[in-house]
Amino acid sequence: MIITNDKIRNIAIIAHVDHGKTTLVDALFKEAGVQLKKSENMTRVMDSGVLERERGITISAKNCAIEYKGVKINILDTPGHADFGGEVERALAMVDGVVLLCDAAEGPLPQTRFVLEKALAKGLKPIIVINKIDRKDARPMEVLDDVYELLIDLSGDENMLNCPVFFAVGRDGKCGTSPDAATESVSILLDSILENIPAPSYDDAEPFGMLVCDLSYSDFLGRLAIGRVMNGTAHVNDSLVCIGIDGNPAPLRITKLQTYDGPSFKETLIVNPGDIIVLSGIENVEIGDTICTKSNAKALERVKVAEPTVEMVFCQNHTPLALTEGSIGTSAKIHDRLVRETLKNISIRFENNPDDTFTVKGRGEFQICILIESMRREGFELCVGRPKVIFKIGPAGEKLEPIEEVIFDVPSEYQGTVMEKIGLRKGTVSDMKYLPSDRVKIVCDIPSRTLIGFRDDFLTSTKGTGIMNSSLKGYEEYKGDVRTRASGSLVCDRRGKAVAYGIWELEDRGRMFIVPGDELYEGMIVGEHNKEGDLMINPTKTKKLTNLRASGKDEAVSLVPVVPLTLEQAVQFIADDEYVEVTPKSVRMCKKILNTQQRRIFNSRGEIPEYLK
Repeated sequence: MIITNDKIRNIAIIAHVDHGKTTLVDALFKEAGVQLKKSENMTRVMDSGVLERERGITISAKNCAIEYKGVKINILDTPGHADFGGEVERALAMVDGVVLLCDAAEGPLPQTRFVLEKALAKGLKPIIVINKIDRKDARPMEVLDDVYELLIDLSGDENMLNCPVFFAVGRDGKCGTSPDAATESVSILLDSILENIPAPSYDDAEPFGMLVCDLSYSDFLGRLAIGRVMNGTAHVNDSLVCIGIDGNPAPLRITKLQTYDGPSFKETLIVNPGDIIVLSGIENVEIGDTICTKSNAKALERVKVAEPTVEMVFCQNHTPLALTEGSIGTSAKIHDRLVRETLKNISIRFENNPDDTFTVKGRGEFQICILIESMRREGFELCVGRPKVIFKIGPAGEKLEPIEEVIFDVPSEYQGTVMEKIGLRKGTVSDMKYLPSDRVKIVCDIPSRTLIGFRDDFLTSTKGTGIMNSSLKGYEEYKGDVRTRASGSLVCDRRGKAVAYGIWELEDRGRMFIVPGDELYEGMIVGEHNKEGDLMINPTKTKKLTNLRASGKDEAVSLVPVVPLTLEQAVQFIADDEYVEVTPKSVRMCKKILNTQQRRIFNSRGEIPEYLK
């Protein structure tokens, strides 16, 4: 018999990046009277990671729970960046409804469409919240019409127009049923969640069954399996089994059960159907596994995520400066770290290569760059190659490539420049709309490979005033070759320290990446050449002194200021025969073949050795 647990609601908050998901959760905490510990931040509580707080985005989906009018509401704060779509997909497997958040000025963006499509495919009912209505350029009613249009486009059901709609300022904890009626409380939104989001249902004749949707680790408890209880109850010390992807049940015994209380956990002796729990007592478990009783060992439907679209090569640091700034750098250590990442992040995959390197695959270069940044902060040193898209072969043997739907929001004066760049990158414009404040919204489809390195060029072309958002649309036939980088690299030809005089004499050759005092080595990339092709230079050159007085005064050495490249900029800059050297303190670039003579030999043959491809 199918019954519901009216004491629980499970929801996910979904939106595009920077539309205010995390600040809305802060407001819900405050309304429900959640008491935070002194060690917990009072703002953006769910962005607990250092990288998340630095970049102002949610990277991994996180769970929390509040108590409101006697009902426990489990809330999942999901990422808004398209590269972290795998986090969204596993979060949606645990909920019965979603709160769709949309910026009152920007409207629905690519990630909004991507996440909403996934939610509607699972039959999840949305509650619409138009956030940031206090912005000067807010246009809440127009944005609501855009959301309605998106709902009908994705579902084909006009009943979607009857979804509850609220207008909010999440940062200030204000919410109302119209832009002019936002009160100093989000209680009206919580009431709507209780009324409109279905309570979890279960079969009371079925024994315990749980779908593992997330993993964590404790030094005291070991591996932690996080997921939703689909049926039945479980107690501490119960003997269960875990069914993996191979279908074979592995025995386990529950050592501890926990449920969510605010952003943290509380221990419990029994868990009930519909709740989201943390289970201890198993070591070999993966996301998508089923934990159930031995007498009824039936696997639940696994969490499915879209295939990776981008890959990058990882290898140990092979430069002369290896392990001078970090403490972890062997291939075995890098392998172990990648294994740990794939256990908790189902959208990241990797393969071992015969040459002791690793091919890491993900949704986008930004997702892989976040992994690299996390590793360098843990003390790792490694080299990474240029991102490459993953091609497919179509049913007729044709070559297929990933295509992104990109939305540009630019001042009208830069419309022509952006349109030209779209054409150069094999893009096709599907829609164009003129917005208030003399801005233009351009929607187009562009191959993913031509977008690598394009974001910085776009910001430069629009003088930092343009906004660019993208999400994966699908695979289409190969659009043809595109020239993405017209300049070469300035490559150091010897070991030594950079000297001001040497850099000064070379500044007319291109843009420099180094400053006086930097340690250099043969094969290190120290700048961008003004022309095509690489140029070997010597930035360690000093001025030759003599005992003769000069006829005039010496020239003053005045260097052009250097802005250090970020990890993302370096990854997008390098060519196919180059690496980014990543350490806890530095981001450098180098040739795959450091020795100048060896590189000339292979370049003259027009090839790269197999083990360096």
